[in-house]
Amino acid sequence: MEIKACDRHVGISAQKVRLLADLVRGMPVSDALSTLEYTRKAGSRYVGKLLSSAVANAGSREGVDVDTLFVKTICVDEGPTMKRFRARSMGRGSRILKRSCHITVVLDEG
Repeated sequence: MEIKACDRHVGISAQKVRLLADLVRGMPVSDALSTLEYTRKAGSRYVGKLLSSAVANAGSREGVDVDTLFVKTICVDEGPTMKRFRARSMGRGSRILKRSCHITVVLDEG
């Protein structure tokens, strides 16, 4: 039985979160959470919270053993980009791109 959790419009670029997704893909949930806890990356907070949410979703279902769950897939897609401008010299402006991403986690029993 697959358990799914999604987090949309996360305020960090997809490239930064994909590094952590590759790190925990295929791991048991307990190992993945402990790995993310001690990883010094900005996106580890978002991925850890989403994994905890998926485990809570699994706990609310009947017949699912939370101790045997593992990360089946974790997908990080690009979200909308906010475009901002910063004032530069001589009356010019330069573009700032504030990127976001959508994270999807699928857990399965092992």
